[in-house]
Amino acid sequence: MRSKSLLVLGLISAIITMNSCSTDSYETPESIALDKQSPTISQTSTATVDLYNYSYSTSENQLVDLINAHRVSIGLPALVKANYISLKAEGHSNYMISTSMLSHNNFTVRAEDIMKTLDAQSVGENVAYNSSTAQAAFDAWMASPGHKANIEGAYTNFGVSIRVDSATGRKYYTNIFAKM
Repeated sequence: MRSKSLLVLGLISAIITMNSCSTDSYETPESIALDKQSPTISQTSTATVDLYNYSYSTSENQLVDLINAHRVSIGLPALVKANYISLKAEGHSNYMISTSMLSHNNFTVRAEDIMKTLDAQSVGENVAYNSSTAQAAFDAWMASPGHKANIEGAYTNFGVSIRVDSATGRKYYTNIFAKM
């Protein structure tokens, strides 16, 4: 009986882990030492800070609005959408679909690229899998201390991507944060 209970608990843990994940963040020693001040950026959820093209879906805009509404409700500034970061998030969502696995694989490469290209000081990432709506993904992140810390972190910009696996119908979410 005890071994069955342990097996059931193990299966429940595996299912939870597959539908959410831990969060990663990255700062280079140079960026910590530099302690740059952030440039003044308009704090609206529709602002962009780069010239790369990215077309936001309704669900992606909903996720942007949910995150920014939460931040503003606790006295933090809204984050500014960055198309370049959304393109990186899209690439990772597509990667997760291709591997059929929720992951932060190659996060350091994404973070270093964003830091180099946009002169960001630090980068964080949240990913989610199989949430049916932007609200469901947001709620799951808010229930996780690590994900919530990224949402409430000292970031200035972010990018989002929600992609659907055409074979399974499952949604993959990537949200990348950056401090400029």
